[in-house]
Amino acid sequence: MNVLSRKNQPDEYRRNPHSVTLLNYHFVFCPKRRKKVLVGEIEHRLQEIIFGLCKENNWRLIACEIRQDHVHLFLNTDPTYAPSVVVKKIKGRASHYLRREFPELKKLPTLWSPSYFVSTAGNVSSETIKMYIDNQRGK
Repeated sequence: MNVLSRKNQPDEYRRNPHSVTLLNYHFVFCPKRRKKVLVGEIEHRLQEIIFGLCKENNWRLIACEIRQDHVHLFLNTDPTYAPSVVVKKIKGRASHYLRREFPELKKLPTLWSPSYFVSTAGNVSSETIKMYIDNQRGK
């Protein structure tokens, strides 16, 4: 699902009284043992959880693609959120709610692998990352 909108442009600067920032992060993370469990209602519910966290924390969701065995997120955050904090919040809340709402996920020792990928992107390569995430749909 591509959620790029006029409001969430990858080159949109965040401004506050003390700084101007452009912090775009490309995250990739996967379920434990790369199990293909992110399908159907689980995929839909994960999307809702991610949207809720973005709204709650004022993160701008530029692109999101949930595949059966991994998730791509392209987020813009303000500098008070370290990438490790962002991914910890997403994986933690998603695990809590998804395992409670979908008992079949309790068969896994944990929902998520402890590892993740994160890369920063400024406005030069943001469109490239967005296109890459969009192209994941066909795979």
